[in-house]
Amino acid sequence: MLALASVTDSLVKLATHVIGSLGLAGVALLTTTTGIVGVPGTEPTMLFAGFNVFQHHLTLVGIIIFGLIGDVLGASIAYWIGYFGHRELLERQGSKIHLSSRRIDRASGWFERYGAPVVVVSRLIPAARAAFPYAAGVAEMPFSRFAPLVALGSIPWIVGLAILGREVGSNWQHWRHNLGYVDYAAVAILVIGVLWLIVRRIRAGRDTAATDVAA
Repeated sequence: MLALASVTDSLVKLATHVIGSLGLAGVALLTTTTGIVGVPGTEPTMLFAGFNVFQHHLTLVGIIIFGLIGDVLGASIAYWIGYFGHRELLERQGSKIHLSSRRIDRASGWFERYGAPVVVVSRLIPAARAAFPYAAGVAEMPFSRFAPLVALGSIPWIVGLAILGREVGSNWQHWRHNLGYVDYAAVAILVIGVLWLIVRRIRAGRDTAATDVAA
């Protein structure tokens, strides 16, 4: 998963060029395309946007708002593709949107097992965040429930990357070659999220058993 989540230098260059040319519109555009096809990635997009805040070219509030708009919009488009296209379309066309059958299977399995909470957790995982909106669409999760969960998960991810990019400041050129550390942090968040879901499921099972015994 870490290998899939690695951010290549070419993607970093793409993010810097688009944001440098389009500003806030570029931030929204890149986060939207990332939500649909997984590239160039929210990491290089928001970190470089944060660097622009450091240089006083953009504002922190601005890149967070436009980053969130694009991130939620991209996830929403992915959801509707999954909803109307169903699993068969994703399996046939998945390679065009950098989405393998294995990732679809994994996302669907997690979604079926843990339900809605996994949508929130998945927004914090670079290698998985693009797959789960498709899985939610295929599972026909109500969009009125999906959208708030996606936004809830996107907020800490987008805000955190934006602030980190601003704080990196003049060390951007050094950090752009070490974006893999973001993936390690995301994996740590994944582990915590999985443990939380497991504990929650165990407790729910115990409560059910206790209720049955009492009855």
